[in-house]
Amino acid sequence: MRKVESQFGEGPLQQKLSVGDLHFLSDAEVSKGGGSTGPSPSEYLGAALAACTSMTLKMYANRKAMSLENAIVTVDIERAEDVEKFMREIQLIGNLSAEEKERLLEIANKCPIHKALVGQIQIKTQLIN
Repeated sequence: MRKVESQFGEGPLQQKLSVGDLHFLSDAEVSKGGGSTGPSPSEYLGAALAACTSMTLKMYANRKAMSLENAIVTVDIERAEDVEKFMREIQLIGNLSAEEKERLLEIANKCPIHKALVGQIQIKTQLIN
């Protein structure tokens, strides 16, 4: 995996992010003191789960020759009582049997980001200057 780098951007909270040669922004909503110039960190976390789920479903369906035309994955995250609650909705489009749909739902829970979020996570932080 390529490293992700973040540094201050323009405005009160904007961050300039880079992954290899890719550059994008993160920011907070105006109501939270930001400029709304990019997704918030939590929205990127939701995007990671949505994209990983959809990619995993596409790879599995292709490998099993299923008629999955599209998987539309929507993720919303709420925080309540110090618990992050992820609500993920998956819409499967294609000529799929009930058994195939059930199997794809099982496979959705096997995407690497899903497994990381429900598993044990360790974060090692070090100051390098």
